[in-house]
Amino acid sequence: MEISFAPELEAKLNQIASQSGKAPDEVVREFVASCLEHDEWFRQEVGKGLASLDRGKTVSHEDVRRQMDRILGS
Repeated sequence: MEISFAPELEAKLNQIASQSGKAPDEVVREFVASCLEHDEWFRQEVGKGLASLDRGKTVSHEDVRRQMDRILGS
């Protein structure tokens, strides 16, 4: 597979590769693998949330606000 990048994007890729001591193609492979893993995790989590909704498990707006206020220290 071959992928073409705009010159400015290729320059950024080369800079990151140089700073990390890796070849540009290795940086791209690692990045794509990471993105695909995150996408898979995200889809699973959304599926869990939808299944929870299907079971009738919900959280009220007020409960979410209280949780966020606690988390943010408001």
